[in-house]
Amino acid sequence: MADRALTGVLLVGGASTRFGSPKALARLDGETLAERAWRLLGACDERIAVGKRSDELALPFEVLDDGSEVRAPLAGLVAGLRAARNDIVVVVPVDLPLLEPGTLHQLADACRDAAVPPSGPLPGAYRRSALSSLERALFEGRLALREAISELDVAVVRLDVAQLSNVNTPDDLRRLG
Repeated sequence: MADRALTGVLLVGGASTRFGSPKALARLDGETLAERAWRLLGACDERIAVGKRSDELALPFEVLDDGSEVRAPLAGLVAGLRAARNDIVVVVPVDLPLLEPGTLHQLADACRDAAVPPSGPLPGAYRRSALSSLERALFEGRLALREAISELDVAVVRLDVAQLSNVNTPDDLRRLG
């Protein structure tokens, strides 16, 4: 991976209806989930946080508005790919606080059009060349990422499942802490 530049995209989250408040601002071990993920993406050559500016999250970094009325990770992925300077983009949702830099590099190294774990399309690595297919899915309203990537050449990468612990509820966060 050292010979290839990498862009990291952080999806700062949506409505967080199950969580009850913005997950990005939830705290684990003294920092917000957004700060943890942003720090993780420091392993990349470029970092971009994507979300809805209208959410007005108090974050210590700028958030690129995804430019869509839709609340779906696909909208953030498309916006991140559009903004990225590098060919390979690793995309991390804010609610996977146990990810490690090596995992990002595993995904990037395996990326064809995309590389994802067996559990789903996030976290994932995506080539900018996949953008037109993902834009079409967004335009057509096929918002489920799993469906949107079905037209792509996707590598499935076995990752440490402990790193894929997802925070959907406050109880999930307490179990991790």
